[in-house]
Amino acid sequence: MPTPTRPMPAHATRSLLRRLPLAALALLALAGCSLLPTPQADPTRYYVLTGALPDAPALKADGGLVLGLRHIDIAPYLNGKDMVVRDAGNEITYNRFSRWAEPLATSIGRALAGRLAAAPRVDRVYAQPFPFDVERDYDVTIRVLRCEGEKKPGGQTVASLAALVEVTESAPGGAVVLRKTYVAPETAWNGKDYGALASALSDAVAALSNEVVGALPAQ
Repeated sequence: MPTPTRPMPAHATRSLLRRLPLAALALLALAGCSLLPTPQADPTRYYVLTGALPDAPALKADGGLVLGLRHIDIAPYLNGKDMVVRDAGNEITYNRFSRWAEPLATSIGRALAGRLAAAPRVDRVYAQPFPFDVERDYDVTIRVLRCEGEKKPGGQTVASLAALVEVTESAPGGAVVLRKTYVAPETAWNGKDYGALASALSDAVAALSNEVVGALPAQ
């Protein structure tokens, strides 16, 4: 006949129950390093367009043109921070690890204003909203249609920029000096280096500014 098991004294039971939470905490502490995820480096990179810095007004020759640069209008699909690559003509890929550091309209506007102000024929460039006490010679309006990488059907990848450009006399009812769809010369891009893509698009904005300056009538 089996020997009956003696019940554990009440004080021993209470002592064991008090020790259980401590033992559980000790086990969690020992396993903590394996339970917490290993920190990962953030692979996201941020880019801006580069442009020439405007010369100081005192260094500019008298009699240069005064331009007004209106707000840059951007195609809606370009309004996000992710850099864009177009494939097969109408497929858009957003790269969430390669991003613009600021709204693309802001970056293009600053780069374009810097390039225009650095032109020998231009004395000053004002961004909208324009000062009330400044008379402008011409206003520049830009609507960006493309500013991205593009995969061609043959497998080549390029930097692509296109924009609607309008230059008008600033006076009320002023004549249109230039109105066209400008497509910048495509620049080869390896499809991986987004810093190189930002640099190539900066060059495209510089070419756009040259188009605007070239359309301005001689003083």
